[in-house]
Amino acid sequence: MQSENEALTGEEIAPVAEPASTAEIEALQQELQQWRAKAEEYLDGWQRQLADFANYKKRIERDQAQAYQSAAVSIFKRFLDVLDDLDRALKNRPQEGDGAAWAEGVELVYRKFSAILEAEGVNQMEAQGASFDPNLHEAISSEESQEHDSGQIIAVVKNGYLIGDKVLRPALVRVAK
Repeated sequence: MQSENEALTGEEIAPVAEPASTAEIEALQQELQQWRAKAEEYLDGWQRQLADFANYKKRIERDQAQAYQSAAVSIFKRFLDVLDDLDRALKNRPQEGDGAAWAEGVELVYRKFSAILEAEGVNQMEAQGASFDPNLHEAISSEESQEHDSGQIIAVVKNGYLIGDKVLRPALVRVAK
């Protein structure tokens, strides 16, 4: 014979469990503690792996940025020699005739080239008249000078360049004694 509830749901009603003994309760609490400890261990391991992955990602990004900068510095150094040659050519430019028109074209190339390097963070040092700094300048001679203080740069033989705050190429200078 089915009860009303069984007839409505079409299922048998599970018998009501008897209250657990204290030994069973303690065993269940121990098992719960073990599962909580295991869950904490898994959570800790997962968090450690997540932190390791974040550090790995940062290291890879930093290494890629350094590799790019290293390659860029190498290329920029090679271009600086070309820029120096263009600068020397413009210092001896013809002022009249066909040579003057040609020199204007060379100057245009020089300005575009300089603008590209500046856009990449390469800037020329201002060394003329400054105090000699071995971190920025390379002295090729020291000369007596009445017009300059000792340690002051008399002339720039070859321009120096910075990329950001880092020296790309030191300026070759003559220094007053």
